[in-house]
Formats: sequence, structure tokens, C-alpha cells
Amino acid sequence: MQNSSHVLVLNCGSSSLKFAIVDPRSGRALVSGIGEALGQADSRVKWKRNGESIAKNLPAQAKHGAVIQLLVDEIIAREPSLKSHLVAIGHRVVHGGEKFSHSVLINQAVTDAIRECSALAPLHNPAALAGVEAAGSAFPELPQVAVFDTAFHQSMPRHAYIYALPYSLYRDHGIRRYGMHGTSHRYVAARAAELLNLAFNEVNIISAHLGNGASITAIRNGKSVDTSMGLTPLEGLVMGTRSGDVDPGLLMHLGCRLDYSVKQINDLLNKESGLLGISELSNDCRELEQAAAHGHSGAVLALEIFCYRLAKYIAAYYVPLTDVDALVFTGGIGENSSLIREKVLAHLQCLGYHLDPEKNLLARFGEEGGIHRDNSPAVLVIPTNEEWVIARDAAALVPPEQPNGDSVSRE
Repeated sequence: MQNSSHVLVLNCGSSSLKFAIVDPRSGRALVSGIGEALGQADSRVKWKRNGESIAKNLPAQAKHGAVIQLLVDEIIAREPSLKSHLVAIGHRVVHGGEKFSHSVLINQAVTDAIRECSALAPLHNPAALAGVEAAGSAFPELPQVAVFDTAFHQSMPRHAYIYALPYSLYRDHGIRRYGMHGTSHRYVAARAAELLNLAFNEVNIISAHLGNGASITAIRNGKSVDTSMGLTPLEGLVMGTRSGDVDPGLLMHLGCRLDYSVKQINDLLNKESGLLGISELSNDCRELEQAAAHGHSGAVLALEIFCYRLAKYIAAYYVPLTDVDALVFTGGIGENSSLIREKVLAHLQCLGYHLDPEKNLLARFGEEGGIHRDNSPAVLVIPTNEEWVIARDAAALVPPEQPNGDSVSRE
């Protein structure tokens, strides 16, 4: 790879598109931004370049292609060197099913396979394909790479991913645990290994990615062996608006006794539950912490449930790991909420965890490091960097010879 190589990283959601131009060697983002409210009347784009923040409205009902076109016209066109140094486009793809256990160069067979997995991620996989199509039109000379959220978890053993349902549902329809946030868990596992002076294939950690979406993963010898999200991102921890684990009988009760439609049940569990549903106030952890400090009972309860459920999962993941080198907090909440970390670790004193309050308060806003006392198992805060993982994977898969004649070696 050339020293000046950059990767355009795209993360397409159903109504958003996050983008960044990343140096795959250092992880530095030269440009980063987001297109929001896509398909709606107030579509807009915000981006940062050289410390400057810029915003621009898009035409009403603008889609993903409009964001990429703005990236070309408003950002790259003003600095031709950005485009001349691009060697690949890396796409975050939420669901790869069992078809993908690693990142791949995108071709027709890959796009067909991503489309086949769309039933498992109906809001995200079609959006990713829209991004692939738009990026291909804007940068036809660049190879494109798919990096899958689910790929890291393909190392789970069968007893961890098979549900206790008729086996034919797995065999015939692929119904099983897949897990999400794989790029984040992979990044923090590798970084934890560095901080602990261990080889990646020797590190055993429990990785808690906590944001509006939240998941926890048991990583043994650098490989995922269990994770909390399942067939979809709904299973597992309490999240911003998702319920996490509930009694499956609840679905029948809602449908048969309370006359909820399938759509109402889906909206209830995915959009109206979690921190928002419990608190009846907000899905934003920062707002809930402020409200709890002023005595808001719903906010207090929501945070207690969030932390209790997480602590139970952490304790459970000692089963597949036996020896744990570190517990790692990452994601927006995991990185920035000293209160959440304090509450979770208070539940885990039975496992020998003891928090250093001063270190815990200092571990905020991009700072990484240990927050445990000397007599405690290691507890690390590691800011995640999924864009860097995507950029590295994409750069590593770039064909040796680029269209402009530059030679790019595989990593």
C-alpha cells in the first residue's frame, strides 16, 4: 500500500449515510460527515474537514446517491488530491448471514448474496446496496469492499448460535444467532491485546459495545465465541429504544390478548422500548443521567435496569471464557458514561472487580486506558474505531494494480 493511500468508508442506514475518508495506516479521518433524514423533506448533510464544520441542505426526498454526489462535488472536487489518493471504497454491511466470515471485494455474486440476506436486515442491507450502486457510479475506477457486522461472529460454536427451536428452522431458513457490531468488537479486542501485551490470538476479553444499540461479546483467543444480539439486533441487552431479551410469550399475549398487529409489536419492541420505554422520557443516556440526578424516577429505573442486565451478561460470559484478561467498555455510552461503568462494576464485585473512581472519571471523550484498582481484574475503556477497521480491510483487498497505474501491494 502506498503511503498516501486513502479509503472512502460508507455506512448506509435506511435514512442516513455516514462517510469518511480514512488513512488505513493511521486511522486518521481526513473528512467525516453524515447525510441525515434521507428520503424526507428536510434532507441534509454535515461534514468536517480540517477542523471546520459545514452543513448543507439537500433537495427534498434526496437519497443516498445525493450524499455521495455532494461528497464528489463539494468536498473532493475542491481538493483533487483526495480523489487521486483513493484506492478503494469500504462499505459497512450489517448482515452477511452464514455466507461471509470475512470482508470481500464486491462483485455481482456478492451483491446477490447481500440481497439474499436482506430479510435478516431489511432496513440496512438494501441501504448498503444503494450505497454500493451510487459509489460505483461516482467512482467506477475504484474497487469496492463489503465489511460485515456479522462476520466476526462466524467463529461461534454451534451450541452458542443454534436456538432451541425445531432444527429445520435453522437448516431450511437460517434462523440462528448471528450477532452484530462485529467490526467494533474486533477492533477493541485487537487494541486490548496491544494494551495487555498479548498476541491477538491469545487475548480473552468481554467486550461491551454500548450505544443506542448495545451488544456484548465473549472473545476467546481473539475469536468471538458468544454474543448477545441474535437473528436480529433486537436480542440481548437493554438498548436506547430496543427491549432486548423478553419472554417470547409476550408476543402472543400482545397479539392475542391485546390485539396488537405485527407492525405494532415490531414498533413496540424496536422503537418504543428500552431506555425510552422504561423512563418515558428519552433514549439518550446523557439526558437520563441528568434527569436521574434530579430525582426522575423513570430515569433512575431505566439506568438501573440497563446496568443490571449488562452485569448479568458479563457474569454469564465467564462460562465460555473461563479466564478473562479484561472487561472492555466501548461505544458512545461505554466510552463516556462514568456512571454506567460505576454501576455495572458495583454489581460485579462478587467477581473481584474494583473500580478506581479517579481513573473512571478521567476515561472520557476519547481517552483510553484502565479504570480498575491494582487488586482488580483489568477493566479497560477503549474508544472504538469501526471506520478504521473498514478502511484497513478495504485497503488490504485492493488489487495489486490500480487503474491509474500505481502498484498497490496486498497487506
